[in-house]
Amino acid sequence: MIAVKPKINKNKYGQYFTPELIANFMIELADIEKNSKILEPSSGTGIFLDLLQKKGFNNFSGYEIDTELAKKHNIVKNESFVSAEIEEKYDLIIGNPPYIRWKNLENELKSELSTNHLWNKYFNSLCDYSYIFILKSIELLEENGQLIFITPEYWLNTMHSISLRNYMLRNGYFAEIYHFNETPIFEKATVSTIIFKYIKTKSNKNSKIDIVKYYANRKLTAQIVENIKNKIPDEKTEVFQANQFKENDRWLLTDDNTIKGFKIFERKCKKQKPKQTLSLFEDTKGDDYHTIGEICEIGNGMVSGLDKAFQLNGQILTEKEKENSIKVIKAKHLEPFVYNEITNYIFANEISDEKLLITDFPNYFQKLQTFKPQLEKRYQYNRKIDYWKWVFMRNFNLFNTKNPRIFVPCKERISNKDYFRFTYVESGIFPTQDVTALFKKKNVAESLYYILAILNNHRTFNWLKYNGVVKGNIVEFSEKPIASIPFRKIDWQNKIETEIHDNIVKFCKNYIATKTEDTLNQLNQEIDKLF
Repeated sequence: MIAVKPKINKNKYGQYFTPELIANFMIELADIEKNSKILEPSSGTGIFLDLLQKKGFNNFSGYEIDTELAKKHNIVKNESFVSAEIEEKYDLIIGNPPYIRWKNLENELKSELSTNHLWNKYFNSLCDYSYIFILKSIELLEENGQLIFITPEYWLNTMHSISLRNYMLRNGYFAEIYHFNETPIFEKATVSTIIFKYIKTKSNKNSKIDIVKYYANRKLTAQIVENIKNKIPDEKTEVFQANQFKENDRWLLTDDNTIKGFKIFERKCKKQKPKQTLSLFEDTKGDDYHTIGEICEIGNGMVSGLDKAFQLNGQILTEKEKENSIKVIKAKHLEPFVYNEITNYIFANEISDEKLLITDFPNYFQKLQTFKPQLEKRYQYNRKIDYWKWVFMRNFNLFNTKNPRIFVPCKERISNKDYFRFTYVESGIFPTQDVTALFKKKNVAESLYYILAILNNHRTFNWLKYNGVVKGNIVEFSEKPIASIPFRKIDWQNKIETEIHDNIVKFCKNYIATKTEDTLNQLNQEIDKLF
């Protein structure tokens, strides 16, 4: 469960205890009679049951696997909800299910799931422990019964939760979803959180979902929660309706116009396949789109293991030492299209003997001695690494080419901005572990400047915001997420498109040189012509 107030450490049951303010908010979402039958499947410290009782509800029960926590309420059964044989049906099931990824589950919980018929029917070892709580709860609802849970957001759009999502769509609909992003609801837990109200029914499904998104990264107050409950929009609160989700799709908490926008983006990036006679065995689901992975080599930056030991900040160097240093750009020095600082680094990985380091690279040696104890304690990647060497040379051959490249931070927080920082970088400059680099593949006709402009365009930002690897308000830019970005290829037989490409390249180069707003506007106007 997710939770907070009592000073109880997170344990093997995935417990985070729900604050009273949030539990009260969730109960008030329920539209039920006082004599309705209610279940709390992971009771924890009993906050939901306490509040239900105070509000005049008495026909409720609960389950709690943790012996210490189950003692508080006589009506709480001290057994696992997952394995409990429950014949009753309920009007409301409410609470905060435990969330534990399979790899972190205790063996006893894995063993329990391995013999559970619902788990074996719908889930596998890629799935989260909370999924069984959601699905089993729906099984136990009456027709038109309500499920109100607080959970992490991630299951709305991961591939391994698709069986749960499809089950939910076949058995009911969402009435309301409240998205709290990274608002600190739970102590010592940074997680993007949702509260949802789901109605079980085989008919009369609502066409729209009421969605409220709250963006402020500050502690909730009673007044803020009251405004959210009443769906009052402000600069930190977005309120809108969206269509019900669809089977086999990612569930995106955004308005329909935004979804239409990036669907247009995808459609404009579609591959044009030659017309041919259809085969009985041909996949006819439709053309997919070109991606950045098709046109770029992508590599995450090298790992020194202790950056401050290798950074050169104006030290006097011999000519040989200068020749063996490398230029590096850190993530913090990247901006859209341009960078603002280069740092020189010691690079002595080709030195095999410390004696050679002392005689031929004396200034390197002196600098590294200060950090030698820390350097020798670095993670060794299953081999013995000399203290003067970088520990992980991933993609070095790619970075060492004479080709220009595009850098982007490996992680980008987007809560306070509506752009990413894809940056044009000349050859001879390397990325460290907080940067990912892109190199245009051979035989790709489009210019690297064109690729850069498309990546920095608002269409790419909007697409990644909802389709990238997003955790809370942080977008990840490792190889796979970047490779999946749709890419608008040029039809070189089309003179108009060819001219647009060349204009984009021209304005992109001009913007890198001048950084003027007018040039950026001209650049984006040219891109608009392709969409």
